[in-house]
Amino acid sequence: MITKMSLEFDRDLVSEKLSPKKEAVKFSLENKTLEQQVKLLILRDLWNIDWQVRIGKEKIEIVPPETYNKETIRQAMSIKRDEIISANRNWIDKNINIARANLASGFDVLNSRIDPIIEVCETNKQHALFRIFRYYWSSPYSDYVGRRIKLLIRDSGLPNKPVIGIAALGSPIIHIPERDDFIGWDIKTRTKNLIYTMDAYVIGALPPYNHLLGGKLISYILASKEVRKIYQEKYKDQITIIDKRVSNKLVGIFTTSLFGKSSQYNRLKYNDNFLYQEIGYTKGYGTLHLSGETIQAMVKLLKSKNIDVNHDFGDGPSWVMRVIRTAGDLLGFDSDFLLRHSFKRSIYFLPLATNYSQVLNGQTSKPIYFNYTKKELVEHWKNRWLENRRKNIDVISNVLEFSPSDFEI
Repeated sequence: MITKMSLEFDRDLVSEKLSPKKEAVKFSLENKTLEQQVKLLILRDLWNIDWQVRIGKEKIEIVPPETYNKETIRQAMSIKRDEIISANRNWIDKNINIARANLASGFDVLNSRIDPIIEVCETNKQHALFRIFRYYWSSPYSDYVGRRIKLLIRDSGLPNKPVIGIAALGSPIIHIPERDDFIGWDIKTRTKNLIYTMDAYVIGALPPYNHLLGGKLISYILASKEVRKIYQEKYKDQITIIDKRVSNKLVGIFTTSLFGKSSQYNRLKYNDNFLYQEIGYTKGYGTLHLSGETIQAMVKLLKSKNIDVNHDFGDGPSWVMRVIRTAGDLLGFDSDFLLRHSFKRSIYFLPLATNYSQVLNGQTSKPIYFNYTKKELVEHWKNRWLENRRKNIDVISNVLEFSPSDFEI
C-alpha cells in the first residue's frame, strides 16, 4: 500500500502554472529566500521522479510512489551523473587520451586469449585511470571512505595489456537491516565482526569487453583467492581499536543492484554453487532521489543559520544524509520520511569461506576458505559464457565496431 504520509508545500510558493500530470518541471528561484529555494528544489526533484502530486487551493501535497520503475531510477541517476560529469569536465577532457591508450580495439579483443591480471591502484596514474573509467558508468560517481581497494583488471593476452574492467572494495555500510538479518547479527556482534566484510561498490567491464560479458568475468575474479590475498596483504598491519585483532581476514563481500535481480550476478555458478546470493532489498533510505543542486542549496541554507554539519574524512554518504536530515527538520519536514523514499537496492552476498556464518557471528576466528583460484574461475567463465558470445553474430559486430578513439565520457 502507498503510505498515507506526504510532504506539503504552500501553494503560493510556486508562481508557475502547475498541472497534476507527470511532466518535468523547473521552478524559478529568482527573488526567493534560501528556505523557499530549498523547498522548491525538493519539490522539483520529487515531482520529476513520479511522486504523486495533489494540487489544492492552499497546499501542494506530494506522495511517494509505491515502487519506482527502472526508467525513473535511470532518470534520477542520469541527473546526478550529468551534474558530476559537468563539474569534472575539464579534468575528464584532460585525461581522456590516457583512457583511450589503455583500451583495446574490438578486432584485437576477438583475437585475444583473454588472460586477466589484477592491478591494484597505488600510483596517481593508476588512480586517475580508475577514476576516468568510473565516470563511464551510468550510475553517478561516488567514492567510499575508510578501507578502499581499487582494481584495474587487464588483459595480458594482448601486448599493451588493455583494461578489461574495474572493481572496487570499500568499508561496508554500518547498518543494513536485511543484511544483518541474513547474517544473524545483533548490534554487538555486527560491531565486532563487520570488519571481516567489504562492499563491492564498483564491478564492471569496459568496451569492447562489456559485449563479451566482461562484467561477469570481473564478478568471478572477485571470488578468487588472489583478491582475498590482496586484501590480506594491504591490511596485515591494521589492528582493531577495541579488542586489538588483526583486521585482514575477509570472509564475504556484499554488493547491490538498483534494478532488482542483476543479470551480472544471476546464474554465476562454480562447482554447482551460486557465487552471489540474493539476500533481499534495502529499505530505500538514501540520497539518490535528491539532486546535487538541492544538496548544495541545503548546505548553503544551513550555513546561513550557522548550523555546522561536519564533513570529516570517513563521513562519506552519511554526511549527505545528515545534511538532508538537518535541513529537512529546519524546514518543518519529516526528514526521516524524506530520506526513506529513495530507491531500494537488491543486496547480494559473495561468501569467500564455507564457514562465513560462524566467523561473522563470532563462533570461530578461523575461516575455511573456498580458495578458488583466478585461473580456474576465468577458465569457467570462458567455457560457460565467452564461447557462446564469440559465436554470436550481433555480439561480434558490436565488438568489432569499437575503437579506443571512440571512447567518450
